[in-house]
Amino acid sequence: MINARSINQACFNWIHRHNLVYNACWEDPRLDRQALQLGPEDEILMITSAGCNALDYALVGPKQIHAVDVNPRQNALLELKLAGIRALDYDEFFNLFGRGRVAAWDSLYTGRLRPQLSPAAQSIWDRWGVLFQGRGRRNSFYFRGSSGFFAWMINGYINRLARIRNDVNELLDVSTVTEQQQIYDSRQLNEALWRPLVQWCMNRDMTMALLGVPQSQRRQIDTGYPGGTVQFIVDRVETVFRTLPLYDNYFWRVYLTGEYTRACCPEYLKPHNFELLKNGLVDRISVQTNSVLGFLDQHPGTISRYVLLDHMDWLYSNAQDVLAAEWQAMADHASPDCRLIWRSAGLKVDFVDPILVKSGGRARPIGERLHYHTPLAEQLHQKDRVNTYGSFFIADLAAA
Repeated sequence: MINARSINQACFNWIHRHNLVYNACWEDPRLDRQALQLGPEDEILMITSAGCNALDYALVGPKQIHAVDVNPRQNALLELKLAGIRALDYDEFFNLFGRGRVAAWDSLYTGRLRPQLSPAAQSIWDRWGVLFQGRGRRNSFYFRGSSGFFAWMINGYINRLARIRNDVNELLDVSTVTEQQQIYDSRQLNEALWRPLVQWCMNRDMTMALLGVPQSQRRQIDTGYPGGTVQFIVDRVETVFRTLPLYDNYFWRVYLTGEYTRACCPEYLKPHNFELLKNGLVDRISVQTNSVLGFLDQHPGTISRYVLLDHMDWLYSNAQDVLAAEWQAMADHASPDCRLIWRSAGLKVDFVDPILVKSGGRARPIGERLHYHTPLAEQLHQKDRVNTYGSFFIADLAAA
């Protein structure tokens, strides 16, 4: 019998297999840099997502960054950014990825970007370059893809139903948290944002799927957070608007306006950093469509830094055997100074430490080899500009 959970999971799988899900990374690389303590000899394995953070890490100058994702559209997006850095000048590049649109896409793409892409990425952007052409009501790339579509709908609600566009723009433009609190509270934005219709939508699995949140993560929040998913989202948004500085919060700016500004944007979109990437740092990034496990099974060397995002939540609920095999592979390929970071929708994660990993002819829980930096992780988590995850983890992986 087909039940609601099966239908919802099928919808999530279809969205993630047939769409560009993430048009921007929603993990704060400022925190990641402090957590990872990257050096010139580090070799990083990370999940690609939208590629923003691979470019951010590259600015530190590590030896190599392996960006791996099972979704070829996510990898094609990073490839397009790499091509743009190599082939375009700064103003052209900022129009493309800062404003999210460019008037002369066809000539720019055909003559200068396409030759830099792999055949797989070419086949994607030959068809989907329209996302950057700025036509119609969704006139920004950042209102495209599944998460971008959700952002576009939220902006429609802000503009036409709640009618708080001027208030939101003021929030984004003030320079102190005190001013943010005054605007948010005095104009009762909490009531305007969280009308019953919005709360109903946020409690739907389809809405969560558009945002890249699988059922497994929603269940973690529903069971572990007072008030469940809706209250978790309400509290996260209120923290962003009332407690965290918004003047440099480019994550929320791009989804609330459809574009970055030159003062509020990812590091790779700043002129000096763009030149650093163009002058060689961009060549330290490689892109591969694969799973973490699949990549490690064919990788001959060691990895000193793993950036795992939140994908273990999904694996634990849907493929525990794959999760165990992934940890075995990560342990087998870990350098002596290996460090990992990951995030979770849950307020705590208790499924990692019991995973058995073989070493020296016997199996023992991976938790026995992990040294957690819990105080640092909690300190950084409180400063997270994105503020959509329940928890953040930093751990060193000891040699067998």
